[in-house]
Amino acid sequence: MWNLAVEQHAWWRPGRGSAPGFADQCRQFTQARVAFAWLRGGSVTVQQQALEDFHQAMSNFFAGTHRRPTWRKAGRHQGFRIVAVKPGDVRRVSRRVGQVKVPKVGWVRFRCSRPVPDTAKSYRVTRDRAGHWHVAFAAIPDPIPAPGSGEPAQARPRPAGFQAAGQGQGPRSPG
Repeated sequence: MWNLAVEQHAWWRPGRGSAPGFADQCRQFTQARVAFAWLRGGSVTVQQQALEDFHQAMSNFFAGTHRRPTWRKAGRHQGFRIVAVKPGDVRRVSRRVGQVKVPKVGWVRFRCSRPVPDTAKSYRVTRDRAGHWHVAFAAIPDPIPAPGSGEPAQARPRPAGFQAAGQGQGPRSPG
């Protein structure tokens, strides 16, 4: 799905109408799943998450924080994301082995290198260049209380050009 979305955006040129947005791509994806059996064979959750990840990548590109999304080569950028993980979708088999339920695949075993958070909301399955598969769980951490008050700390944005220096002096260079 990622490469199909990249291809659609590669056809855009100045003077043409805009490239399809996320909603248009979701509608086209639904129509394509009806027409092609090979698309129906895959997990709709994984395919929709690829479209959503591409939309986020394009938003980051237009915001100027990232480069334009490129093709994902087979064997090099292997991976997918599963969202809406239920508490029963992750279980521990032994001290070092766990299992995660992957849609359209079933239960997949993994080695626990660290504790799996109970509040895991999603996970990403990736494959490195050596051919090893990895599972990374995403969970929202507990807020850190501020010192003294007992309330969660709030991050405050600093003004543009702000530098922390003592007694009104700028940063000193060595030498």
